[in-house]
Amino acid sequence: MADTLRPVGRTRLYEQVIARLQEHVAQSGLTSGSRLPPERELAARLGVSRASVAQAIVALEVQGLVETRHGGGIYLVRDRLEVDSLPDLVARKKRLPDVLDARDALETKLAALAAARHTEDDLAAIDAALVFMQGQIDRDEVPIEGDRRFHKAVTAAAHSQLLEAFYEEIRDAIAESRRESLRQPDRPRQSYADHARIAAAIRAGDGQAAAEAMHRHVDHVSTVRLLSWEPDEED
Repeated sequence: MADTLRPVGRTRLYEQVIARLQEHVAQSGLTSGSRLPPERELAARLGVSRASVAQAIVALEVQGLVETRHGGGIYLVRDRLEVDSLPDLVARKKRLPDVLDARDALETKLAALAAARHTEDDLAAIDAALVFMQGQIDRDEVPIEGDRRFHKAVTAAAHSQLLEAFYEEIRDAIAESRRESLRQPDRPRQSYADHARIAAAIRAGDGQAAAEAMHRHVDHVSTVRLLSWEPDEED
């Protein structure tokens, strides 16, 4: 029989801090680039410890919503604090390594095959994806769509129906890892540079270079704050 009188859950203090910060950002009209009050001031105004404020800021950094600059304060990266729930973050942290392993194995092979099998139309699609991604970056958008188009174009250029079907099978998981990576500070421009190197190797017909460039790219994608984040069980 299920234990219907099991202990009730409780909201961690730092989650309450995040909720107050969401209200503050919305009601104060703060936008991307705005500076938040320092941790000491936040702790005093909210009536909590600096440790709780620090935990909240780290949780926001993990989601790419704020950036802490050494000696320079805490700044908003987005116009709004659209925060994921703690259970969602923990679940993503658990499954992300497996997703990245799959991406590395599959996408490096696809890049190598694209170098050997591409057509001029394939190269045009890859170049168009790069142009689209650059436009998003220039508009200060998170280039999720440009990234998706690039990897789709590389996959199509490999001309392997079965591998393309495998890629589609994990499309949602790949999209999740894409979002996780591209919301890291300065990651969009790094990803664009990675893509340009992959495209150049494919155009040159160098399968080994294309695979190596894709492997380095997935390695960069793997460098996200979420994987080093250790949420406190209690506050």
